[in-house]
This record gives sequence, C-alpha cells and structure tokens, in this order.
Amino acid sequence: MKKLIFLFVAIALTGLNACKSDEKVTPEANVIDVSLTEAEKAGGVLTPEILWKYGRIGSIVLSPDGSTVLYTVTHYDLPTEARTTNIYSIPASGGTPVQLTTDGGSGPQWIDNGSAIAYLAGGKIMTMKPDGTAKKEITGLQDFEILSFSPAGNMVYFTRRVKLDQTANEKYGFQNAKVRIIDDLMYRHWDYWHDYSYSHLFTASFNGEAISNEKDIMEGQRFDTPDAPWFDEADICWSPDGKQIAYACKKLTGKAYSLSTNTDIYLYDVTTGAEKNITEGNMGYDKTPVFSPDGSMVAYSSMEEDGYESDLERLFVYNIARGERKWVSEGWDYNVGNIQWNGTGEIWFTSPFRGTQPIFKISLASGSITSATKGDYDMGPLQLQNGVLVSGMMSMARPTEVAAVNMSTGEFNMITDVNGHIYESIKMGRTEERYTKTKDGKDLQSWIIYPPDFDPAKKYPALLYCKGGPQGSLGQGWSYRWNYQIMAANGYIVVAVNRRGNSGFGSYWREQISGDYGGKNIQDYLDAIDAMAKEPFVDEERLGAVGASYGGYSVFYLAGMHNKRFKAFVSHCGVYNTIAEYGSTEEYWYPNKDYQGAPWDKPQPPGYNKFSPHTLVDKWDTPILIITGANDFRIPYSQSLEAFNSAQLRGVPSRLLFFENESHWVTKPQNAVIWQKEYFEFLDTYLK
Repeated sequence: MKKLIFLFVAIALTGLNACKSDEKVTPEANVIDVSLTEAEKAGGVLTPEILWKYGRIGSIVLSPDGSTVLYTVTHYDLPTEARTTNIYSIPASGGTPVQLTTDGGSGPQWIDNGSAIAYLAGGKIMTMKPDGTAKKEITGLQDFEILSFSPAGNMVYFTRRVKLDQTANEKYGFQNAKVRIIDDLMYRHWDYWHDYSYSHLFTASFNGEAISNEKDIMEGQRFDTPDAPWFDEADICWSPDGKQIAYACKKLTGKAYSLSTNTDIYLYDVTTGAEKNITEGNMGYDKTPVFSPDGSMVAYSSMEEDGYESDLERLFVYNIARGERKWVSEGWDYNVGNIQWNGTGEIWFTSPFRGTQPIFKISLASGSITSATKGDYDMGPLQLQNGVLVSGMMSMARPTEVAAVNMSTGEFNMITDVNGHIYESIKMGRTEERYTKTKDGKDLQSWIIYPPDFDPAKKYPALLYCKGGPQGSLGQGWSYRWNYQIMAANGYIVVAVNRRGNSGFGSYWREQISGDYGGKNIQDYLDAIDAMAKEPFVDEERLGAVGASYGGYSVFYLAGMHNKRFKAFVSHCGVYNTIAEYGSTEEYWYPNKDYQGAPWDKPQPPGYNKFSPHTLVDKWDTPILIITGANDFRIPYSQSLEAFNSAQLRGVPSRLLFFENESHWVTKPQNAVIWQKEYFEFLDTYLK
C-alpha cells in the first residue's frame, strides 16, 4: 500500500523546472468566487464547503538569481466542479504578489537565464516576460505530458505516451468489441487500465519560436519514464550545460515489474545518444536525480532492498568523471527527500523527523548532518538558487504556503498568504504533541487536535485516526478529506498516532510492522486511545476509530478485538480479507514484504489468517461505515463489499458508501463533500 499515497495529504507539490500538461483537467473559469458567505463567517468553523474554497499552491519555482518566486494557485468551483489554475509572482524576500495569468496558466519555469517564463495554458506552450507581458505561443509540439527547457535554451525534453501493443480490436479487425487479451501482470495499476502505450522520453530542438526535430530516446522500449503510476517529473532533469539528461526508469515489465522495485537512473548524452546506468547493481528504488551546479556530480535518493517500497531513502552522490557513487548520508537513519545542492560541497534536504519534516543540510566533506529549521511544520519542496532558499511549508492548521528560509539562522518568513481571507473568520483548533508509554515500554508519539474554543471543563467525543501506509510519515500534513481540523471543528478531539511502521523514528520503528500487521502497531493504537480516554475532558463512552487504506485495515482489525472501547468505526478502502486481496491487487512487492510471502506458502505467513480482519468478524458488534471506489485497483472495492456484506449478515449497524467514479482516493469536489457529510452524519449518530 504505497507509502507516498497513504499520507492522505493535499495535492502533491512540485518545485521543478518542468511543465506538466495534465495539471488542468477541467475547463478554465476566469473567476471563481472563493469568498466566504455571511453564514460561513458567522459559523466561524471549518466546513466541507469551505475546504473547497481554499486556494491550493502547486508549482514553486525560484528564479536563477534567487530574487523571485513563481507559484501556481488552483481554485475550485463546487457547484460546477470547474477549476482554474493561474501563475503568480512574488519577491523571495516578501512583498505583494502579482498575478501573471488570468485565463489559466500552469507549470511555470524560468528560461533564458531568468529573463522569460515558459508555461502551459489551454493546451498551448506559452512564454512571457517576468512581469506577465509579451505573451506568445510556442509552436511545433503536440501531445506531451512533461516538458522542460534546457538551461542553454536550445533544446527541450518531453514525455509522451507511445502506443506499442496491439489491442484485441486491432488483432481481429473489429471496431465495437470490448475485450482485453491479457498474458502478463500489470494490466491495471492503482486506478487505470494499461492502455497499450508507454511514457517515453523525447528530446527536441528549440529556436525560441518553435519546437522541432523530435527524437524518442526510448524507441521501441516497453517501459515508462517517469515510473508509473505517479509519473513524477522530479525523476528527470537536465545537466547545467544542457548536454546530459538524467532520468529514472524501471526497465521491467509484467510479472517482473509487479515483484520488483528496482528502478535505476540513466545518464543520456544528448549529442552522442550514449546512455549509462549509474545505479546498476543497486536493487531497490533509485529516484529523483539532481545535478550539482557544475555538472560534475548527480545526487539522488536510493533504497537498497528490492521489493521493499518503504526501505530507508538514502542520499547518494555519483561522480561522473570517476564513475563512482557514494552513500553520503550513511549513519542517518531517516528518509531523505527534496534534494537541493548548495554549491558543490553541501546538499540541503528534508527528512520526516519525529512527526515533523524539517530541512537538514549535509557537508559532503565531513558527512556531518545538521538541522536547518525547527518547528511543527512539514517543509518542502525546496528551491535553492544563488544562496537563497524557499520552501513549501505546511501544518495541521494550514495547507502549503511559500516560506523564505534564512540559511544561516533557520528562521523563515511566510511570503504567501493565499488563504488569509479564510483565517480571518475561521477558527482552528489547537495542536499538541503528546507521548505515551506503550505496553512494551516504548515512547509513543501522538498529535492531539482540539476543537476550536476547547473547554477542558466539558467532555468531548474522541476519534482515533489510523494512518495509511502501512509505512510512511504522519507529520504536519494538511488533507482536503482526512482533515484533522474539520474533525475538530465538528466537536471531536482527534488522536493521530505515530504507531510502529511510521517513518521519522528510525529504521527499527519503521520496519517493525512488516509481518506484524495486527500486532504491536495495533496495540500502539490502543495504548494511545486508552491514555487519552483517561483525560477528564474525554468521554470514554464516545470513542471512534477512523482510517483509510492501511488505516482502513486497522479499523477492520480493531472492530474484532477492541473489547467495547469504540462506539463507531469508519473504514475507507481497507483490506478486509488478506488472502482475497493478494489475488486481486497489482504491485506484489508490498504484500510479499509486508505479509512476508504469498498465502500459498508453507507454512502460511501469519498475515493471511492470524492478522486478517475477516477472521475476527464473528466479534464485530459496533456500527461501521465502509467507503470504497469502483476504480480502486490497489485494494479492490470487493474488499469493502465483503466487509459490508459480513456486517449486514452479522446484524451489525452498517452503511456502505460506494463511489462509482473514484479510486483509492476521492478527488472530485462534489463527491468529496458527500464523503464529508456522510462521514460526520454517521459519527454524530453514534458518538453524539
């Protein structure tokens, strides 16, 4: 259950010099009213409708001289589900933002040494001056997904779907047949069916007016770059001189692909066409290459173990001239991400660290790592240019804004305030870090989110939030669905637990969960909620447990062994029957690692009976809301149907919320509001 997705945070952010053509998928609306109604102002608390009035920062791109930040903001119109994305500019030192586009603009990048900006609008490639004037269209390129201009300004790379496989209709000459002929695995992935095509990397010439001379550098290859299913543009980058491209690719197909995480990084010479695998021999993920400013080295993140998607993300540096790679973060027991060079001797990055995500820096000469920022925030993505550092900054009370970070002191200044108009009227609940001793004597961190205007003299219902993953980070994330603040606004105390399996507490803590799904991490949940229930302001007779993905599994499992602690459960896209799930999922490296094998192995791993929620359904006696989507191929919706049917047959009060056009996530505005309404209606029924 892919760790990067099960965080359930806001829209993924990019700080890259690349455009992505699918940033806008619905028609642009020039003006979307995101002001609060008088009733919303008078209410003073967060609602599902207000969540869809938030502006969502996307791309963050710092100019080469470090003076100016470009960023995009997306707004949604709930009644029509239209959305608009536009580009803004603001001094890196702070100041008044300037809206550079009014009729749509996404994926901005600086070109011509910062004298111009390239971007996408209405399916067209556009350029403009930094002040938003002199807009013109770049011609010659059609049908692309990711686009990046070279530092020299004479070339671009881009990705495009290339059809290589034959359909059944083509094989038999029929037009109307609806059939697939399948001979291998990976015929569907997360939320989409294989479309007989592959994401290939192309180069092309650019003369300032048009793009021409396209070349598919992966011609005939049945592989994707960037790697499916996220197609992350951070996996491709230019060298500073524009003569090389580094890209990540897992050159496997079918069954081999489903069993392996062996993604490698390739250096491609634009002039000669020569290519070299610089991570050959490392069997885990190698991702997110970043050239040093002088082009002599490539930094990247690397996992060691094949088939372990949540292995330690290590920082490696490859010396191009010597052909040598070095693990520069050796001894650092936390994941490394958002890599940025500061000259050639220092790298800045982020790491999940004890429920937050600060910025760190490493000296390549000494290997010493020091923290650069502190505070209850998740920092990233980073942009570092000319001695200036800016970063996205997110907390449990606010979605991402752009902050300028003082590289000497670590102090930061929030330079954007996209949603200030909301916070003028809406109260947020207080967040508190809390530690509990587990039954085996470990220090267990939880984040407690209190209702606005919390009164310790009152008694409140409490919700145990069960995080997905199963690995990953429970940090200071902001979600537009699993939102702690909206739960608090509805009168609930939220207990978000960094149980075993979560990153940010060292490898032992993260790795313990594999092979022990229903074991110590479930006890961690019980230890945390039991401790919180002893507080005089918590009503121990009104406790609920909620979660999605692995969190949904956790809810199903708790339902069979909670010993009357909880009065209501909510499980979204959870695993109910691990044997059935194994036979219907798609990426098999995760169950092989986390369940410790296949269900037919002898002896059978405990994940298939000892730790499968369906084996405890005879003890279910508590109302449960079960949510799923028809297009979820990671944990197929049949898991939720099986759980709901079992609850109904057992006479357990239960409701199924089935989204016909959603997958593992609920992304469409009106669906998301219905999700929130049903979620709170159910909880309020049994906990208030």
